[in-house]
Amino acid sequence: MAFALTIIAVFLILLSAEYLARRTKMHAELTRKFVHMAVGSFVAFWPFFLTWRQIEVLSIAFFVVMVVSIKMTIFTAIHTTPRRAIGEISFAMVIGFLALISSSKWIFMAAMLNLAIGDALAAIIGLLWGEKNQYKVFGKIKSIAGTSAFFIVSLLIMVAYVKLSHDSASIVTLFIVPIMATITENVAVNGTDNLIMPVLIALMLGGTA
Repeated sequence: MAFALTIIAVFLILLSAEYLARRTKMHAELTRKFVHMAVGSFVAFWPFFLTWRQIEVLSIAFFVVMVVSIKMTIFTAIHTTPRRAIGEISFAMVIGFLALISSSKWIFMAAMLNLAIGDALAAIIGLLWGEKNQYKVFGKIKSIAGTSAFFIVSLLIMVAYVKLSHDSASIVTLFIVPIMATITENVAVNGTDNLIMPVLIALMLGGTA
């Protein structure tokens, strides 16, 4: 039952975003990040009610849906350009990778929340307040406002992770992980950060757990 309800919930989020994209004047980046944050935050808690195998299956299914959607231009709210398409495919893939390498449900949750909330808020804050503090990484525009937002969110997620998982509050967990996550989010451009950054976090936390 949980497996079926999970699939329904994901598709309802995708359909809601598509409605917002087609029926309102909401900025395309905001609708895309709405999906990113909503689905990613939901996925972060999958290990609490799904098995690792079910999560792996859902990752594969999500990957297939994204590929078909890109080919047939179905969910235009989440991949309007080739770069966006790479990001969404990476998003689908990372769910399965995290299920394979995470040594605990808390590590999976922390890695996914960094992607879901940190990455989304960095883009939104950068869009709203980053125009006057922009810089480029490999030709891609970033902003101090967006990068700062990501680091703060990542730091808060790590604090919550330590409290909930009862892991040791080490300098690696509370500072090195947020710093490395922020750097990766900056340098892994063209959507590849969706895959590289959460995997890096999971591997680092797994090594300290």
